[in-house]
Amino acid sequence: MKTQQHPQRQDAGTVGDMRAIVRETYGGPEVLRLDRVPRPVVKGDDVLVRVRAAGVDRGVWHLMTGLPYLGRLAFGIRKPKDPVLGLDLAGSVEAVGPDVTRFAIGDAVYGSGRGSYAEYAIASETKLAAKPQGLSIEQAAAVPVSAVTALLGLRAGKIREGQKVLVTGASGGVGSYAVQLAKAYGAEVTGVCSTGKVGFVRTLGADHVIDYTREDFADSGPYDLILDIAGNPSISRLRRALTRTGTAVITGGEGGGKLTGGLHRQLGALALSPFISQRLTTFLGLVRAAELQDLAPLIDAGKIAPALDRTFTLAEAKDAIRFLENGQVCGKVVVTI
Repeated sequence: MKTQQHPQRQDAGTVGDMRAIVRETYGGPEVLRLDRVPRPVVKGDDVLVRVRAAGVDRGVWHLMTGLPYLGRLAFGIRKPKDPVLGLDLAGSVEAVGPDVTRFAIGDAVYGSGRGSYAEYAIASETKLAAKPQGLSIEQAAAVPVSAVTALLGLRAGKIREGQKVLVTGASGGVGSYAVQLAKAYGAEVTGVCSTGKVGFVRTLGADHVIDYTREDFADSGPYDLILDIAGNPSISRLRRALTRTGTAVITGGEGGGKLTGGLHRQLGALALSPFISQRLTTFLGLVRAAELQDLAPLIDAGKIAPALDRTFTLAEAKDAIRFLENGQVCGKVVVTI
């Protein structure tokens, strides 16, 4: 990546409009439409990225549906604050704000931005890193949110070499990275998934795979660390699968109530943890440049790789989200622009 003292600033290059996936209200994929909107303008530490590909993940689904309702405190009470959808992105730097020092025009980058289902998107300098050279632009777009969440989850669990680690939702975006990262840490990894995805999880490097339609993970183990990504298992089931001093890290919580989603489990776990020998915790999966940079050498060494299921065009963004919504994805889905 180039670094220069006075990177080129944004000027008339941002004048005009662009194609983008927008919505004015919360709802299912039917609220989305392809439209033309004004191109965003940078300020401060903003970087304008010419988006070539954008990831599809549960975070985008939450932004689209406005669920759980508690999340609307951040992304708009009555309607979305940002009409353009999308988080993950990969592309090239088109323009930079006056406070940007790490990037210059033309740099290939990946990370998390605002409204990435568009030809251009704004991202804070703190949420971008140089795109790993060994990844295609589509693969790079499949990394940021999911891989960083997996990395932070395992770090929150204080993963160590030789531990027995269980990953629920092992076939999904976060889970597919968690399995690979746990193996890279030297753990013995068990992945939990549905029948049709057992083979896929094995290809990720899992030592053991549990088909949750045939076996309860709580009856296996015990495990030193559980990264609970998918579903909504009770705290008692998680504890039953842990060693006496094991750790369960809870993230996601799909299937919870519309008000708080699965947040009640995280809060309950944190309240209980000080009174038991096991450790129950959670974390915030925020994409930052530091974690993206930590992932790069693992990607370059071939220890982790994006598991890209399929790609959709920008005009097919509705179909991409429906594909995710229906639970059909193995790994990640990407929208190409």
